[in-house]
Amino acid sequence: MRCACIDIGSNTTRLLVADTAHGGLGAVLQQRAFTRIGRKLGADGGIPAHCIADVAAVVAAQRAAAEQAGAQHVRVVATAAIRAAPNRAALVRALRERAGVEAVILSGQDEARLAFAGAVATLPVAPAGAVAVVDVGGGSTEVALGTAPGGVTWWASFPIGSSALAGRQPPDPLPAERLAAMRARAAAAFAALDAPAPDVALAVGGSAASLPRLAGRTLDAPALERALARLAAAPAQEIAAEHGIELERVLLLPAGLLVLGAVAERLGRPLSVAHGGLREGVVLELARS
Repeated sequence: MRCACIDIGSNTTRLLVADTAHGGLGAVLQQRAFTRIGRKLGADGGIPAHCIADVAAVVAAQRAAAEQAGAQHVRVVATAAIRAAPNRAALVRALRERAGVEAVILSGQDEARLAFAGAVATLPVAPAGAVAVVDVGGGSTEVALGTAPGGVTWWASFPIGSSALAGRQPPDPLPAERLAAMRARAAAAFAALDAPAPDVALAVGGSAASLPRLAGRTLDAPALERALARLAAAPAQEIAAEHGIELERVLLLPAGLLVLGAVAERLGRPLSVAHGGLREGVVLELARS
């Protein structure tokens, strides 16, 4: 079955169209638009009307692309920035009217569960023992623990992500004192994380997906610090051109790195970058249903 997920996040709105078979999936089409909802929120956390209109137009275009690619079913989900917005119903209504879709606003628990499912299902071999999946988004971070055959048995959601930690106008490059302050804030945000010890820890989300070009797929403390030093030593435009990463993502990478590092320290395990996450989990669940 060919299914699609449109994922409205704090930084980006992304489309995945994939074929599913025997519990796995193969990507057919992927698109991404930097809709930057998290940076445009009003003082009360509300989503401005112009931003709602822009996101609805992006989702309408992505739905059309999914259907053109042969998707039989399309599910639209929204995460932290929308979940916390007092006028989230206005966005849901605009998506219904403009894009003809009924968006589902995911809870933190749903985000954790779906990211876990997508990360584990796209591994070449199902890992034995306890697995942790760390999903760093723009506005929140979800941590889920469980097993490949049994699914999630423990989860937590924290209201901090790459965009929330970086702020609306992060300096480029970040000065040492700003990095130190962000590092302290990330450590404090996860001080209460007291998860069962995993045998394997996986990282998913936009920051994690971009990091292999800078740090490799194994994100231990030395690899994260090397990547952070490189990001702090040059303008974002230079890093973007050198490594083929979008400028918007490079500006958020230091914050994403610090969040990943803080969670890895609490878990007591290095993180390995997974190939799948939330969108893959949504597609698999949609196909099964």
